[in-house]
Amino acid sequence: MDTAKTERFVADAWDGDIVPQLVEYIRIPNKSPMFDAQWRENGYMDDAVKLLAGWAKAQPIKGMNVEVVELEGRTPLIYIEVPGQGDDCVLLYGHLDKQPEMTGWADDLGPWKPVIKGDKLYGRGGADDGYALYGSLTAIRVLQEQGLPHARCVILIEACEESGSYDLPHYVDHLAERIGKPSLVVCLDSGCANYDQLWCTTSLRGLAGGNLKVSVLSEGVHSGDASGIVPSSFRILRQLLSRLEDEATGKIVVDDLYVDIPDERLQQARRASEVLGTEIWDKFPFLPGMTPMDPDLTELVLNRTWRPALSVTGVDGMPPLSSAGNVLRPHTAIKLSLRLPPTLEPKRAGDVLKRLFEANPPHGCKVEVELEKASTGWNAPALAPWLEHAIDHASQEYFGAPAMYMGEGGTIPFMGMLGEKFPGAQFMITGVLGPHSNAHGPNEFLHIPTGKRVTSAVAKVIAEHYVASEKGLTRGVAAQAGNAQFGDHGCC
Repeated sequence: MDTAKTERFVADAWDGDIVPQLVEYIRIPNKSPMFDAQWRENGYMDDAVKLLAGWAKAQPIKGMNVEVVELEGRTPLIYIEVPGQGDDCVLLYGHLDKQPEMTGWADDLGPWKPVIKGDKLYGRGGADDGYALYGSLTAIRVLQEQGLPHARCVILIEACEESGSYDLPHYVDHLAERIGKPSLVVCLDSGCANYDQLWCTTSLRGLAGGNLKVSVLSEGVHSGDASGIVPSSFRILRQLLSRLEDEATGKIVVDDLYVDIPDERLQQARRASEVLGTEIWDKFPFLPGMTPMDPDLTELVLNRTWRPALSVTGVDGMPPLSSAGNVLRPHTAIKLSLRLPPTLEPKRAGDVLKRLFEANPPHGCKVEVELEKASTGWNAPALAPWLEHAIDHASQEYFGAPAMYMGEGGTIPFMGMLGEKFPGAQFMITGVLGPHSNAHGPNEFLHIPTGKRVTSAVAKVIAEHYVASEKGLTRGVAAQAGNAQFGDHGCC
């Protein structure tokens, strides 16, 4: 590949075409089904699919087939196939559904209001994960423009990733014969710890989540009359949470929710902490005087990537402050999001939560646990030498710095599923969600220069994948190395 030509081509594509497309995409409030029960009737998901698929069909890519696949009762999926040379296959993945609005946006910003400030494009979904289709096809165009061979490429863009990807297995099964058995999976839905080098994700946490509800009365009563006699549902809920989490430290206190951390992941965490320093935590908008949960930087990396952690993401049964009267409320309910170690089985974790909270309810109150999510984590197979070389080479060429490897705290259920279905595949999991980009939160943005560099890096890796495949280096490596190194930890 000609590095200078690649950079010029990708920059022109992003500035002239991709960024304007992402501006239109951000305007569409196509929230994931979990956050929009009427997604089909509202039509926003269809609008997003039409926008992305329409752009894809207009690209001058030889032999490309773009298809919107819709299984009955499921969110749509964009399936793209680009013929290539040889018998190998590269699978590229992204999603087009979005998280809900969230409060706290700056006055001049908003979730469905695209705003460009300098080198940042603000708005919901541009970086998570609207750019994936555009970046993937542009990377393939780079190769074809330079007359470079590449393997057959399949692109999957799903529409319910933010709801746990529950539709995706059905599509992968439905399209199994057409997809084949990819030897390289490229996912553009992850993060980067800084914008200075290419970051590849080595693991992803799983997720167990749902609603915890404590009920004490059939209706609200005067708090002066009842307090001291009727137990507060909020106090009981707080008491139940202490069964799971140490309220002083935030540490999960249930041993069954931990796993042994592989030595290689411990070493990568130490290296990442050395490179990043306080960037590990100062990328977050801490209030003045706030400090992170642990002063040890390596421990912070491991807390975020290989240990369970609880977030309470919603509450019900409480009126807003402006209309909160002196009432002892009949119930309190919260939404729990429990991040899990990459190799912990999520259904098992959900069963632990249900037993933990529903056993021996204090004062005989009514405790209900409604499990909603059970998303599998992922631990990458050992990296094949050809891919390690390709990734580092791409980082040096387009970022001017060596590649880095670290786990991510988020969840991409697709990765665990693909790891099981294609145990011989290698994985390149990367993304543009870097410091302050704030995916899922207010003021989310896409760092445009990183989008360009990641696109160029993906093109480089796909080119080197073809070279490796011609030498017979892309088949079976991950399965053999992964089983040897991670077999005791239940990889994938």
